[in-house]
Amino acid sequence: MVETLVLKAQRRESKGTRASRRLRTQGQVPAILYGHKEEPVAVTLNYHDLALELQHHHRLLEVELEGKKQQLLLKDVQYDFLGDKIIHVDLARVSLDERVTVTVEVVLKGTPVGVTDGGLLDHILTEVEMECQVTTIPESIKANIANLKIGDSLTAGDLVLPRGADLVTDPSATIATVRIKGEAVEEEEPEEAAETAEPEVISREKTDEEDKS
Repeated sequence: MVETLVLKAQRRESKGTRASRRLRTQGQVPAILYGHKEEPVAVTLNYHDLALELQHHHRLLEVELEGKKQQLLLKDVQYDFLGDKIIHVDLARVSLDERVTVTVEVVLKGTPVGVTDGGLLDHILTEVEMECQVTTIPESIKANIANLKIGDSLTAGDLVLPRGADLVTDPSATIATVRIKGEAVEEEEPEEAAETAEPEVISREKTDEEDKS
């Protein structure tokens, strides 16, 4: 696992779309820090350092503001209309012994036997929700699918989670399946299990919205 950086934050006095655009041209990203019954704080972060953390799928970030370091959970990332440039992030204050619900990418490993036999692999669910201690959030969950034959499926319940983690996604939800060529794929129904949870959302915005105060 790549070691996390200490992100340097500076208080942001100017707000609004125009001010935020100016900050981005200077290599900064507008952000908001909130949670733990403390006042929200508008800050800026170095774009390059933040992008590097996101590239390595880090969710727990260490941020230094005015000489004080704090642990923050990445809750929301907004992108520009092209979906490739970060325009705003939300960071929530957390304790290292806190349990949180997060969405984690599922990475498939291996070539299924069924594909070798002429079948097609469908990666239906690319992420799952899980609850775990904030210090044990994995970058991804890897699943070996080499033994899947035609007609076989990998479900969320088959995934091996980090020790102490609990699956929030419906265990019966299909992650991947190997089917006969030409066979239609059934789409998953929306998960009801997630209604009671409040996972972080990492979204790609279609418009450059007004920044949060």
